[in-house]
Amino acid sequence: MTAPSLIEMITQLIAAPSVSSISSQWDQSNRGVIELLERWLKDLGFKVEVLPLEGAPGKYNLIASSGSGPDGLVLSGHTDTVPYDLNKWQTDPFTLTERDNRLYGLGTSDMKAFFALVIEAVRELDLSTLKHPLTIIATADEETTMCGAQQLVDLQRRLGRHALIGEPTGLRPIRTHKGISMETIRVIGHSGHSSNPALGANALEGMHQVIGEILNWRQSLQQRYQNPLFEVAVPTLNLGHIHGGDNPNRICAECELQIDIRPLPGMDLNELRGEMAARLKPLFEQSKLRLELETAFSGIPAMETAADAAIIKTTEELTGHSAEAVAFGTEGPYLQQMGMEPVILGPGDIDQAHQPDEFISIERLQPMITILQNLIRKLCM
Repeated sequence: MTAPSLIEMITQLIAAPSVSSISSQWDQSNRGVIELLERWLKDLGFKVEVLPLEGAPGKYNLIASSGSGPDGLVLSGHTDTVPYDLNKWQTDPFTLTERDNRLYGLGTSDMKAFFALVIEAVRELDLSTLKHPLTIIATADEETTMCGAQQLVDLQRRLGRHALIGEPTGLRPIRTHKGISMETIRVIGHSGHSSNPALGANALEGMHQVIGEILNWRQSLQQRYQNPLFEVAVPTLNLGHIHGGDNPNRICAECELQIDIRPLPGMDLNELRGEMAARLKPLFEQSKLRLELETAFSGIPAMETAADAAIIKTTEELTGHSAEAVAFGTEGPYLQQMGMEPVILGPGDIDQAHQPDEFISIERLQPMITILQNLIRKLCM
């Protein structure tokens, strides 16, 4: 059975729910999307592997390959979407809807439609003429834990040299992005009646010290690290969420702060965590308060592909745009760990990602197909 038309492929991909979430009430399997891709790619003559993820029931990666040899091209994307606010959508998120020269649906821009465009591009080419292998990767849980990409790294396989990740970039090549780390800082004291401070140890007051030190550390980081490629040229540190205490007349026994750090390329996440700990722990050495530091998830490293890499030069020629930098994270660093040189390039817009009424412009579809075909011809044929 041959793959359906481009629009029908996008329709079926959008109709297959694959939400990933750290909340179990939202989290879903991506099996439906993987099964569609497996069927369509096998029909094109690809050798297809479906790999269950260890420790993540119902989650799968897919690796489809054609041709053999070194220095191949990898086209990569993630199969999951973020959760959605149904009451804020004008249409069903899982029903592809055409309106105003746009295709609406959850995952149209970020980034299920990319897989349909890859298949549309490939089926017009003669894969028997490949001189270097072409590999298509579809991963699970990019929007949450990155466990799909991490388990690809664990395979310790060389899948190619050049890689294109079809995240939404407005058809502009991206060669570098910031990393992401989310950290939890907890100050533990003990409660008591507010009429006498000596009866307790106030965690809110301890967190006041923490916030002051964190802001000083942020200033230090931004003085030490700059990269003019980025719109915000310094690493950022956001105080995102705080909670402490339960009543005005009780001494606060516990206070928790959650922060988001976006490091530049060249800044190591583990080193940053160590530096933060070294600044905060001395605050409580002579205190009744206790400090706890916790990493919400392992984080996404920053990524940078050399400006003179073949994949960068080629995509710059094909798009007519110089490679840029973005602040959002991708699976690019994990592909780098597998020996690839990644570029981030896709037809969607990041402004549409994670939004109600997510859409992709129909006028972007054919240009992306053309870019993919020319890229395959250039690097594989």
